[in-house]
Amino acid sequence: FSKLFSSRSKNTVFTEKTPLLKVSSEENGLQCMALHNPDFTTDDDSWDNSSTEFEQRFQLESEMTSFPRSASSEKYEILDNLHVKFNLSKMRCCLKFLKVSGLFIFVVVCSILFGIYPDQGMPWQMLAVSPLESFSMNLTDFRDSALLKLDIGGPFGAQVVDEQTEEYIVVQISQNEDTGSRRRRQQQVVYNWSLPLSSRRNQQIITTRTFQIPNRGTIFINIQAFLQESGSVPLSMKHQYLHASVEAQVTVASIILVGVYVLIILEIVHRTLAAMLGALAALAALAIVGERPSMVKVVEWIDYETLALLFGMMVLVAIFSETGFFDYCAVKAYRFSRGKVWAMITLLCLIAAILSAFLDNVTTMLLFTPVTIRLCEVLNLDPRHVLIAEVIFTNIGGAATAVGDPPNVIIVSKQELRKRGLDFAAFTGHMFLGICLVVLVSFPFLRLLYWNKKLYNKEPSEIV
Repeated sequence: FSKLFSSRSKNTVFTEKTPLLKVSSEENGLQCMALHNPDFTTDDDSWDNSSTEFEQRFQLESEMTSFPRSASSEKYEILDNLHVKFNLSKMRCCLKFLKVSGLFIFVVVCSILFGIYPDQGMPWQMLAVSPLESFSMNLTDFRDSALLKLDIGGPFGAQVVDEQTEEYIVVQISQNEDTGSRRRRQQQVVYNWSLPLSSRRNQQIITTRTFQIPNRGTIFINIQAFLQESGSVPLSMKHQYLHASVEAQVTVASIILVGVYVLIILEIVHRTLAAMLGALAALAALAIVGERPSMVKVVEWIDYETLALLFGMMVLVAIFSETGFFDYCAVKAYRFSRGKVWAMITLLCLIAAILSAFLDNVTTMLLFTPVTIRLCEVLNLDPRHVLIAEVIFTNIGGAATAVGDPPNVIIVSKQELRKRGLDFAAFTGHMFLGICLVVLVSFPFLRLLYWNKKLYNKEPSEIV
């Protein structure tokens, strides 16, 4: 049987007709190859060798056919990515153009509104009142206005009028009653405003109050003085009409404030530009309401004392930074802590709080940040947690003195408060004890805040 099988296999050639194999065939013109030739193989290995060679050739041919497909798919993916990037860049350009155009239109509209509405304030009127002679004035041009603003200047005191007050001024605002008949209408007192007088007649204090008028009728203003001795009190008065109610003014102011904070938080524009846009919108709103300030008034709003103090403190902080003072403090904190994490964080927070009490806290924190980041790199710590703790204690320390924080500088620089005895020493004396208590409470709170948080980085310092 073996001889018969071998003799039959010698005369027979098994071929495979497939378009994947490049051997010519006379029957259909396709390329084929012989799977087995008995002249070159033995009886046992013939089928194994032929099947192995066929599998190798089939795998090679499949790889050759899949190569151009993969290349074309990668080409299409690159083109798609380029198309997406082009669309994104085009969208960014459109958004940038819309932002610039919107800001330009906003500035132009606010400037036009501020220029269209003139200053409606009336000039100051000088007058004198006494117990025997009062002052009266009728306002007939009160039309579509919603509020009446009165500015009265005179030797007024700081206390409130009560039963013990002996000398004071009374301002009565009245209107005719709307009875609905043709008979003569009586005057009805709408507001009664009492102002105490000071013993010093030479000082001049301006007091302002806004009144909401119920109807459009004629307004009668009567000013009378109540004095112990006979004499007269010199006064100055100015009135102004406002075209919006108190609720409308508060709503507009809230919208402007929220808009400024949205611009700052979303970083649509720089925070300085956002503040300038908010100031321009506020000036335009005041002009529409009827309280357009003059250029002299706008310049008076600038607190030059605060700006000069902040400028000097920033220069002082820059000099400290050039000398390496902040680096020295950070290195000393690292040495005293001996590599212990919480000891180093505590020392850094204390140093930041103490420096912020006598220097500008914002600039101090900006200069303390690079040193803190370098220390965190040495200890493989996450610098975000350490910086947040330093920011907390910087704000706490800045509130202790009058020069640590810009709001404190504004409070102490106010002339009315300084006349009452609120100077640097008084402010620090009132705030220092409370700040010490806040610092003592803040350390346990800080430990609770970072109780379940890992301060170390997951990756080694070389990777970070």
